[in-house]
Amino acid sequence: MRRSLPNWLPLLFLTLLATATDEFVIVGVLRTIAADLEVSVPAAGQLVTVFAVVYALGAPTLAVVFERFPKRTVMVAGLLVFVLANAAAALAPGYWELMAARVLAALAAAVVTSAAFTTAAMGAPEGMRGRYLGVATAGMTAALFTGVPLGTWLGGAFGWRATFWLIAAVGAVAALGLLATAPRIGGSEPAPLRERLAPLRNTAVLRLVTVTFLAASGGLMFYTYLAAYTAEVAGGSHGLLSLMLLTVGIAGLLGAVLAGRAADALGPRRSLRLVVGGHALALALAAALLSSGIGDPVVMGAVIAFWAVFAWGLNPPVQGSIMGAAGPRAAMTALALNICGLYLGTGVAGALGGAVIGLAGIGWVPVAATALMTFSFLLTPRAVPGKRAGDSSEPQPAGA
Repeated sequence: MRRSLPNWLPLLFLTLLATATDEFVIVGVLRTIAADLEVSVPAAGQLVTVFAVVYALGAPTLAVVFERFPKRTVMVAGLLVFVLANAAAALAPGYWELMAARVLAALAAAVVTSAAFTTAAMGAPEGMRGRYLGVATAGMTAALFTGVPLGTWLGGAFGWRATFWLIAAVGAVAALGLLATAPRIGGSEPAPLRERLAPLRNTAVLRLVTVTFLAASGGLMFYTYLAAYTAEVAGGSHGLLSLMLLTVGIAGLLGAVLAGRAADALGPRRSLRLVVGGHALALALAAALLSSGIGDPVVMGAVIAFWAVFAWGLNPPVQGSIMGAAGPRAAMTALALNICGLYLGTGVAGALGGAVIGLAGIGWVPVAATALMTFSFLLTPRAVPGKRAGDSSEPQPAGA
C-alpha cells in the first residue's frame, strides 16, 4: 500500500523556501535598497555576498554546537531568530543595521537548514529517505521561480522593506507549523568535541563534500551567466531570458523530486553517479550548442531544461550518501559541512565564471563548467558491491 507523506514534510518545504528566498530575493530590489539607503549598487550587492559567506561558514560551525539538541527545538528556535532578523532588516534605518540583520538571518538560516535536512532524512520511513530529502530540496529550488519573483514584485510595488516582512511572515508560519507537527528526533548523545568533529576527519564525508563543491562550482557557473549564454546562442531578449529562467525553475523542481525517488530505488551512491554524470553531459551539450551555431530558442530551451533536471537533482543523493558515511550521531554536522561546500562552490562559480569570460569569452563558460563537473564525477564514489540498491546508504560509524 502506498504511504502518504506526513503533514510536517510540506512545512520543511516551506521552511527551506523561506531561507533560500531570503538569500537571493535581495537581488531583485538591489537598486531600490541602494537608492533608499544612499549607498552604491556594488555596496548593496555585498548584502548578498555577506549572507552567503556567513551561511557557508556558519552551517558546519553551528551544527557542532546544536547537534546534541532535539531537531524540532533547533528548527523552531532557529526560525524564530530568522523571523526577528528579517523584521529587523525591514526596520533597518541604515546600511550597517541592514548588514547586521543579514548576518543574523544567515546564521539562523544555516542552523535551520541543517536541522531541516536532518529531520527529513531521519524522519523518513525505511526506503523513503531520498523522497523526503527530494521534497525538502524542492523548497530551495522553488524559491528561484516563486519566492524570489514574488518578493521582487512586492518590493517594487510596496518598497523593499515589504519583501523582508513577507519572508518573516512565511518563517513564522513555518515555525508554528513545525512546533505542532514536527517529529520528535532527539539530538546526539553528549560526546567530546573531538567525536562531534568526526565528519571533519572522515575521508568519505570529505570526498562527498568535494563532489558537492565541484558540482556547485560548475553548475552554478553556468546558471550565473545564463543571461549571457542565452544572448550568445539565440540573440537574447528580456522575454526569452525570463522564459529560460522559468524553464530552469520548473525543470529543477522536477529534478529534485525525481532524484529523491531515484535515491530510494537505486541507492544514494548509484543515483549520485547518475546525477553528476548526467550533469556533466548536459553541460557538454550546452557547450556544443554554443559552438554549433544553432540559434533555435526551442533547442536551447530543451538543452537548458535537460541541464536543470540534473543540476537541481544533486542534493537528495549526495545527502543520503553523506548520511550513510557519517552515521546518525554526526548527521547534522556532516550535512552542514555539505551545505558549506555547496555555498563555497556558489561563490567560486561567479568569480571563476567572470574570469573565464574576461579571458576567453562566454563560449568557454560551459566548457570550464563541464571540466569541473567531470572532476566531480570522477570523485563520486561507486556503490558498494554485493549490496542491493537501497542498502548503500546504511549508516556507518561516525569515524568510518
